Amino acid sequence: MFQGFVEERIEGEGAFLFVRRAGPQDAPPLVLLHGYPQTSAMWHRVAPELARSYQVICPDLRGYGRSDKPISNPSHEPYSKRAMARDIVAVMRRLGHERFLVGAHDRGARVAHRLGLDHPERVIAMTLLDIAPTREMYAGTTAKFAQAYWHWFFLIQNHPIPEQMIGADPEGYWKLKCFNQAGGGTPFAPEALAEYLAAFSDPSAIHASCEDYRAAASIDIDHDDADQGRKLAMPVLALWARRGVIESCFDALDLWRQRAERVEGRALDATHYMAEEIPDEIVAQMTSFFARHVSPEKAGR
Repeated sequence: MFQGFVEERIEGEGAFLFVRRAGPQDAPPLVLLHGYPQTSAMWHRVAPELARSYQVICPDLRGYGRSDKPISNPSHEPYSKRAMARDIVAVMRRLGHERFLVGAHDRGARVAHRLGLDHPERVIAMTLLDIAPTREMYAGTTAKFAQAYWHWFFLIQNHPIPEQMIGADPEGYWKLKCFNQAGGGTPFAPEALAEYLAAFSDPSAIHASCEDYRAAASIDIDHDDADQGRKLAMPVLALWARRGVIESCFDALDLWRQRAERVEGRALDATHYMAEEIPDEIVAQMTSFFARHVSPEKAGR
């Protein structure tokens, strides 16, 4: 996977992140953020194609993969989307990118949402895959949603309840959760799946990912509430899975219009793991959208 990509660890803000990157040095920078319980490997079918036209940077979020897993605290602040977003800004700055594009899936898209709110001057445009805003999803919880996204409510339980239960069989849990969310099948390439399972076998990764969800249900919502109606200012493309929970339980575009000034989007024929199921379509959607919003002066370093 990722032939021709440089692999390195780069200092964020309070954590070193493992990063894969490639692409022409004079091309616009594009950071791709992965979801739970995956790593940057989820972009292996998308990133090489995008790297023909962009400087593509694929980090493992803090707490995931080969990135640092900082010690948390009772407020879960080290795993807030604000803290994760600061890592991304710091990494991109160290690579020489003051402004950049963002493509993000699942938890990474929640990091992207906070990044765009806290650092609007950094983000040119963003594409978000298969999420609606976190606060609104919790507020709009129904029995149907809770049954489908059971892990949202399991992972936020107090330490060490989910950690111990997952830790008894990390591979079994990972496959149960992810294969079920992929409609009972597996869209994952063997090499990617091996990386996911190896990374998730680490107890510190299990704990960090639980902290990610605990933060989402607490401090992240506090940060959202404190925004007092402030919206994402940059152009947003929201894409979600037609055979997924966002489509069946929420009006995704309406919810994003409440949180973004300029948003467009639609459902695509896939389940949750869109970048691995329909990579050509994701590449085409991102390329077309970003091309409308990138100019030499906007993509400056």
